[in-house]
Amino acid sequence: MDTAGAPARRRSPDRPGPRRNRDADWNAWPVADYLAENYRRLHPCDIGVIRHHAAVYRSYAPGSLSRTLELGAGPNLYPLMLAGAACRRVDALEPSAASVRYLRRQLAAGPDDSWQPFYALCRSLDPALPESVTEALGRVRVVRGTAEDLAEGTYALASMNFVAESITEDFDEFSALCAVFVRAVRPGGRLVASFMERMPSYRIGTGPLWPACPVDGAALRAVFAPRTTDLRIERLAKDRTLPEYGDTGVLLLSAVRPEQAGPDEVGPQQVGPDQAGPDEAGPDQAGPDQG
Repeated sequence: MDTAGAPARRRSPDRPGPRRNRDADWNAWPVADYLAENYRRLHPCDIGVIRHHAAVYRSYAPGSLSRTLELGAGPNLYPLMLAGAACRRVDALEPSAASVRYLRRQLAAGPDDSWQPFYALCRSLDPALPESVTEALGRVRVVRGTAEDLAEGTYALASMNFVAESITEDFDEFSALCAVFVRAVRPGGRLVASFMERMPSYRIGTGPLWPACPVDGAALRAVFAPRTTDLRIERLAKDRTLPEYGDTGVLLLSAVRPEQAGPDEVGPQQVGPDQAGPDEAGPDQAGPDQG
């Protein structure tokens, strides 16, 4: 349930149709409550996601990926930790001002102690990771920006965790963000992701209702199969140790962008200017990753 879309805009209460990404104020994302509910201890679903993703990263030699993406990083550090052996640079792309502040504090001062069990599990599954979590996170570059800022074919690998299904009620917008995710990697690039299964719009603590698009394995296959090869989707059972978000479990995905684009993959290349502030450099758009 992290964020990757554009800034909020006002929505008329009389406006029909689903709530979309732009209708939510992601700058007000409740980081402290989100962490308290989800990441102050290892939950069974975290263990499942980490095991799945670690197997992907472990298949690469240390330092063999020159540049990778965490799309909609949010305040979740363990996907960034997992990239700490295979990747020489990780762009953590995040539009929420609140999440960006948290990420930058964690990288500058060192992660909270509550992240240590997460890193211990990551390192037990991938011994090539540095001994220190601080060193593993030293490859991360926090970028304030949106999916609209991504240039096509930039990355060797892209990761996305609890994002596309957690920011919109509109299935077409969900599909469009997944398509951007696929196009962010160069042909032959790897994709790894996790999704809440069938989760409706949800609350964090007692806060506002955030938009979500309930998806299942069939929906993921319909979106990703025309755009990828080697598509694999696994399911984790519902985690009863988490708050009740209305989900039925977690879906885990890995895939590869084809070497040659199919008709459903072709789309406009994003070459517009980065929308980050003057002190927040956006993604370099100088060409594809060579790693």
